Amino acid sequence: MSLTLSKIHFTRKSDRAVYVTSALAKQLRLRGRSTVDVRLGGRTVTAEVKPLRRKGKHLYLPLYVREAIRAPKTGNIYLATTDGGTTVRLGPLIGILTSGKGGIDRPFGTRTGMIRELLRAGGGKAYSFAFTPRDVNWDQNTVFGYFANENGGWTRKTVPLPDVVYNRLASRSADVSYGMEQLKQRFLRRNIPVFNWSFYSKWDVYRMLEDEADAYKHVPESTINPTPERLKEMLQRHKFLYLKPTGGSLGKGIYRITYSPGKGYFARFRRNGKNVLLRFQKFPSLMRMLGAGSGRMRNYVAQQGIRLVEIDGCPIDFRFHLVRNNANDWVVAGVGAKMAGRGSVTTHIKNGGTLMTPQQALGRVFGDRASDVLQRMKDVSIKLADAIQDNSRHHVGELGFDLGVDQSENIWMFEANSKPGRSIYKHPALKDEGRETLSLVFQHCLYLAKFRKRGNS
Repeated sequence: MSLTLSKIHFTRKSDRAVYVTSALAKQLRLRGRSTVDVRLGGRTVTAEVKPLRRKGKHLYLPLYVREAIRAPKTGNIYLATTDGGTTVRLGPLIGILTSGKGGIDRPFGTRTGMIRELLRAGGGKAYSFAFTPRDVNWDQNTVFGYFANENGGWTRKTVPLPDVVYNRLASRSADVSYGMEQLKQRFLRRNIPVFNWSFYSKWDVYRMLEDEADAYKHVPESTINPTPERLKEMLQRHKFLYLKPTGGSLGKGIYRITYSPGKGYFARFRRNGKNVLLRFQKFPSLMRMLGAGSGRMRNYVAQQGIRLVEIDGCPIDFRFHLVRNNANDWVVAGVGAKMAGRGSVTTHIKNGGTLMTPQQALGRVFGDRASDVLQRMKDVSIKLADAIQDNSRHHVGELGFDLGVDQSENIWMFEANSKPGRSIYKHPALKDEGRETLSLVFQHCLYLAKFRKRGNS
């Protein structure tokens, strides 16, 4: 394959041809060819190759050709030759799958800004657009997509089915629904890769790791749908544990339960935006508050509590953001440290936590050894990512891990998220890492769409 960046132009000519400058024809090995198949996403048209006297790498598309392949706009994009040089692919055409019920200016509601950032990462190199499930026309094999324009607004255009779909659906329930599963399967049946299949539940992750001994040793002891008897036994051994909703996020619905012999049982949780601490002398009283007898714990995971390293008496953990690159290798693209607020059950920023760089946090705990500890955590995160991919039915291109270091310097994994949020990049010192994650997502879309240079197969 030959891959190059070229400037695409539209011309008023209506012939079934493409006009190619000498430099571009040489790069794409088109010299001597009379015709070529021009492809964008799922659309292909055969066109005559005509020379163009102009310096640089330029491709001109007449009206007939651009309407046949539904080319959305002019500008710089990648061109790749395949099939022994008989096909020139424009793009890639990257579709970002999301949801939206907003207005014209904010079609994706509160997520509009993030979607625009994702589209901007591929600007000047690919055709990137956003779409919702209802925008796909399977009869015509097209998508009515949203393109970000230069004045900050949005333009809607009909384009072919994309080369790759980057799944950024926000709703966990919608993403794992039967209808969404069928939609993603339809893309796969058309050989269109889906980058990040769906959200994981907490128990999904534990099951994927349980047969991977080298990775599973970093997972705290956990049990799903815990009975009162199981909770009491875990409390007696570990003295404290966390109760987490299997499909929860952002720390919602989490309880921190502590057992102190002679003092009783303590439950910390968040209610109406405030941290709550309750004490129970008897275990049955705790269970009644939790609703364990009424089956409320059926959708919960009980997880062994870990005594994390602390700063000023507040536990800290770390969000690791991993993305595959254009060689399909995992890269630790961003790391943020989170310090729990006073009395908070989690380190989530919305629950009073403080965001720090990993160097700031680890430096205060480990001093000169901070870099070594951070590298150990990075190694563990990649080991966990490999293990999850090895046990996943679908391709995994992006992961977020919540890792912690206990007071014996063991490394633990508490959460794995297939669609990590971007809140850590609000820290001024982590903005460059935030941009790097967007760049890596785009690079991996190139890989999945098979826009690769020779040797990057």
